[in-house]
Amino acid sequence: MSQAKTGIRAFSIYLFVVAGVLILVPKIQCSALCVTETNEVWIGVVSMLSAVLAYYHLVASRSNMIEFFRWTAHARPFFFASFLVCSLADLPSPVLIAFGIADGAELPHLRPAVSKGS
Repeated sequence: MSQAKTGIRAFSIYLFVVAGVLILVPKIQCSALCVTETNEVWIGVVSMLSAVLAYYHLVASRSNMIEFFRWTAHARPFFFASFLVCSLADLPSPVLIAFGIADGAELPHLRPAVSKGS
């Protein structure tokens, strides 16, 4: 299994865990992010989006979809930068940087797929 494929599969597991926590015990996630606990619908929407993204990553890794690997590698720096800006602006918590780092940790595994097209 290529590094990119392994990284995408690992990230899908991470996203499934995040989705599961948001679905089953959203108060833990909210308190970790220093967000006011809520019963509003947005937390469910975010959890379902996380689950769908996790599924996309899992299927892409199983199918060795190199184009998908490239797309995610191009999007991850924006994701990290967005969370960094939000954290520095105190919107809502510096803990967001940890999510950005977790997202960016996969980039070294994706680099070969992006640069060589393999």
